[in-house]
Amino acid sequence: RSTAGGRTMKPKLLVSACLLGTPCRYDGKSKKNEAVCALAERFELIPVCPEVLGGLPTPRTPSERRGACVVRKDGRDVTAEYRRGAECALETARREGVLAAVLKERSPSCGSGEVYDGTFTGALTAGDGVTAELLKANGITVYGEGEQSLTEFLCSVSHST
Repeated sequence: RSTAGGRTMKPKLLVSACLLGTPCRYDGKSKKNEAVCALAERFELIPVCPEVLGGLPTPRTPSERRGACVVRKDGRDVTAEYRRGAECALETARREGVLAAVLKERSPSCGSGEVYDGTFTGALTAGDGVTAELLKANGITVYGEGEQSLTEFLCSVSHST
C-alpha cells in the first residue's frame, strides 16, 4: 500500500461491473459475486463493462466468439464494438494503474482461458474474450471470478503488503 497526502492507497483491481452488481449483462442482469465484492476491503475496485463501453445496449442480443470475431445469436458481427470496449477497458486499466483484473468467466469480452464457442449451445472452447486477450497482451494479469489462481494471487498480495 502506498500513501498519498497522508492517506493509505489501496492497490487497484479492474473488475467486471456485472460481478459487482451492475445490471449490464446481455440479459439486463448482473452476476453479483460476493467474494469479488469483498475484495473492496483490500483493493480499490475499478468497475468496467467493455460491452457497454463499446457502445452495446443493455439488454442486448447474446454474442459469442467465433475465432477472432464476435457474433450475435442473430448472426450480426459485433467485433468492432467488442474491440472498442476492450480498448476503453485497457485505457482505464492504464490510467488507474491497476495491479490485475478480475473478469467474468466465459464471456466473449471478459472470459479468460475458455469462452463459449460461437454455436450458442453452451459449449465451451479454449480461448480468451476480446478484453481479456487485449489486457493480457499488454501485461495485465487476468483472473476469472472463480479461479483458484485468484485465491493464490490474493494470498501473495496479502503477504507482500
